[in-house]
Amino acid sequence: MRRHLAHPFDDDKLKEECGVFGVIGVADAANFVALGMHALQHRGQEAGGIVAYDPAEGFNNAKRFGYVRDNFTKPDVMETLPGSLAIGHVRYSTAGSKGSTAIRDVQPFFGELAMGGVAIAHNGNLTNAASLRRDLIERGAIFQSSSDSECIIHLMARSIQKSIPERMKDALRAVEGAFSVIAMTRTKLIGVRDALGVRPLVLGKVGDDGFALSSETCGLDIIGAEFVREIEPGEMVVISKGKVESTRPFGTTKSRFCIFEHVYFSRPDSIIGGRSVYETRRQIGVELAKEAPVEADLVCPVPDSGTPAAIGFSQQSGIPYAMGIIRNQYMGRTFIEPTEQIRNMGVRLKLNVNRALIKGKRVILVDDSVVRGTTSRKIKDMILDAGAAEVHFRIASPPTAWPCFYGVDTPDRGKLLAATMSEDEMRDWIGVDSLKFISLDGLYRAAGEAIGRDAKHPQYCDACFSGEYPVAPSDQIAKGFEMKAAE
Repeated sequence: MRRHLAHPFDDDKLKEECGVFGVIGVADAANFVALGMHALQHRGQEAGGIVAYDPAEGFNNAKRFGYVRDNFTKPDVMETLPGSLAIGHVRYSTAGSKGSTAIRDVQPFFGELAMGGVAIAHNGNLTNAASLRRDLIERGAIFQSSSDSECIIHLMARSIQKSIPERMKDALRAVEGAFSVIAMTRTKLIGVRDALGVRPLVLGKVGDDGFALSSETCGLDIIGAEFVREIEPGEMVVISKGKVESTRPFGTTKSRFCIFEHVYFSRPDSIIGGRSVYETRRQIGVELAKEAPVEADLVCPVPDSGTPAAIGFSQQSGIPYAMGIIRNQYMGRTFIEPTEQIRNMGVRLKLNVNRALIKGKRVILVDDSVVRGTTSRKIKDMILDAGAAEVHFRIASPPTAWPCFYGVDTPDRGKLLAATMSEDEMRDWIGVDSLKFISLDGLYRAAGEAIGRDAKHPQYCDACFSGEYPVAPSDQIAKGFEMKAAE
């Protein structure tokens, strides 16, 4: 079967690697998981998988390429996933690589251990996966996928602990990097976050005796679950028979949650750390208007991720907000396999300028980030072609100058515009009248940190902006990656 290639517009955005969701204690749990995966589709659009357990039929799984709505709404698929316990995973892969991805790489992964079966779904990235994998293979492990997450199953199989949760603790103590993991046995739903809490995971209550684990609160909303709390950094919860048991297998460390979840990855209707993602993004626009004012006629978002920040910029500056760019809502995140002619149309397949509004106006465009800068140039050209008098870019994140190794698909550092150019050079290369990014302190203030960024003990992981990695990416360093020198 031919799978769709990602549209080139999406190749100029950072991509979250995946989303996880699990439910226990409800009839037809897989149906709830499918709904949760649908709500988390923004975290991964390439493929999805569900594993369910039923005492009469054991473990069953279904893995499919494509959207949740196209696969896990079909009765003939869902009927194969009976039981009151299930977990699911939505996967993202790099644009254009889908043809080389095998179905065996799609999570959740399943393994039969001495004390029974276990399935796991992982959001994040293990920074020592290559060395772990090499060591495991030398000791006889046989890998079925190319995913770093499979290392966790093999490490669990080699543990001498007497229960699956204890084996999982052993395995996760051996890995480095970022992980929010959901797992299931025949009777238990397990959730765990790494000690720094880089990737999100939340707990919800479903009905009288059911519970759900989700990457974001929007996943709980779709199934009518009551938000209970976030799983805390370094915490493991084991849920069975209507109760939640909590342990802290990794000790206590200051949290370094990914700040880009606030900027772009999470859905705006989700809640992070008790704070609305939408409100944080609107406040980013407020800070931008304070830090980088400019005289103009309109504030226009680059749909859809720039919208809350554009609203905040407009409110703070007093410059009218307007939909100067209209997004084609029916294209989704993929398109037909483009011919060269269609590729040359570029961003116009997804976005179109509201010409009657833009003509003769000085326009402020608000976007969430600049990665390679190629899309920014195309959007600028479209705005000027529509007759705009001036184009000013305001970016709702600091310059992205360093790759992420904790579960985000980031280009090599040499392909990041901010790694090779100053702000003024980027302005000239994109070809706009002005270009300004929010400061790192401004971003922290928008996220609720009144003092801004604590330089000695940063409150978030912001390595993609600062080059300060909370966990050294050992596999990448072994390949020659040079970390930022300490100041």
